[in-house]
Amino acid sequence: MTPSGKTVDVALSQLRQALSTLESAVDGRFERERAQSDVEGEVRRVHADRSRLAQELDQAEFRANRLEEVNREVSRRLVTAMETIRAVLDR
Repeated sequence: MTPSGKTVDVALSQLRQALSTLESAVDGRFERERAQSDVEGEVRRVHADRSRLAQELDQAEFRANRLEEVNREVSRRLVTAMETIRAVLDR
């Protein structure tokens, strides 16, 4: 083989190695972008869950407050009824 033939073979070998390295770098980049996309999707799901849970908590607090109001009203009525019964029994 001539010196120029060896030079071409060396150049082709280096080109193949450079292409292989480039391919690996591109594959790595795609993998990182895929992973980043997965993380962003998970963050969106967490925010959606948080919003839903906050809304459910607000509704539960509203129901708890309403039940507390009803409980006070029932208690007041029971006291009134007991006082009325005592008044009737005392006669």
